[in-house]
Amino acid sequence: MKELRIGILGATGAVGQEMLRVLEEYGIPVSELRPLASARSAGGTVCFRDREIKIQEAAEDSFKGLDYVLGAVKNGMSRAFAPAIVESGAVYIDNSSAFRLDPDVPLVVPEINGEDAFTNKGIIANPNCSSTITLMAVAGLAKLSPIKSMVACTYQAVSGAGQKGFDELEGQMRAVLAGEKTESSVFPTQIAMNVIPFIGEELENLYTDEEMKMQNEGRRILHLPALKVSCTCVRVPVMRSHSISVTVRTERKISVEEARDAVRAYPGCRLVEDCQGRNYPTPLDTSNQDLVWVGRIREDLTDERGLTLWCCGDQIRKGAASNAVQILRLMAERG
Repeated sequence: MKELRIGILGATGAVGQEMLRVLEEYGIPVSELRPLASARSAGGTVCFRDREIKIQEAAEDSFKGLDYVLGAVKNGMSRAFAPAIVESGAVYIDNSSAFRLDPDVPLVVPEINGEDAFTNKGIIANPNCSSTITLMAVAGLAKLSPIKSMVACTYQAVSGAGQKGFDELEGQMRAVLAGEKTESSVFPTQIAMNVIPFIGEELENLYTDEEMKMQNEGRRILHLPALKVSCTCVRVPVMRSHSISVTVRTERKISVEEARDAVRAYPGCRLVEDCQGRNYPTPLDTSNQDLVWVGRIREDLTDERGLTLWCCGDQIRKGAASNAVQILRLMAERG
């Protein structure tokens, strides 16, 4: 792989910071790193390979000469700068939801549909974090038989809401322990010692946009345009790493042993057969690493062609930063 000139749009946020760590951890050869952020952050520095690199304010001409730009900003900023990135000749790997359903933009999880990345027209979209973790867990089953439908319930860590999510849970826990009143601004109600079965904006069908991502993105990534998904997204008082319970109905019956073998062999997955005496992972097990851990595979008792499983994965890494860097690595390795 040749040395690369890489920009990170949103380098000061939680995902942008993780992208820096992953680039370093993966040993990606970088001849130039260009951290980009808003005017408020410009002039500060980020640390990369023991060097302090000055943060630049993102502008239309910030992308000239770059090979790749990793996006870790919200939809509006992503849409605003995408044309300039494409015009500069760089490939934009975007972590926002701005382009995920655009038919001209490949939506990629490298282990599942990596070849789709090579159809890009300058932009590649990174999927939603819960979609990525869930689809990684079931992709091995889809190779055995097409998936017809899924029923999923996500248990999403507060880090899915960024640094402010961390801060709100920590502040509320201190308040609860001190017997003081809690304050909520990031989440609609207290998250400490609680769960909130609502993430995103409610749509006309009474599901939220976060819940519909599992179906809309799953269809594209698995190349299953008729896939049906019913999903409930729940915010839980966990700092990091999302968990998902999912029941999968396939075209033909897949036995539990077949399913275990498929998950065990699938790249990027770990079948949990004995984790400190448990046959299931937890968020603490899976934080700060890139594998999706899968356990509790069992027959669905309502449909003979169904299987139910539990999976966990670090949504800041595999659900966001690491997946983007893996896409970059896949592209760069092919020149």
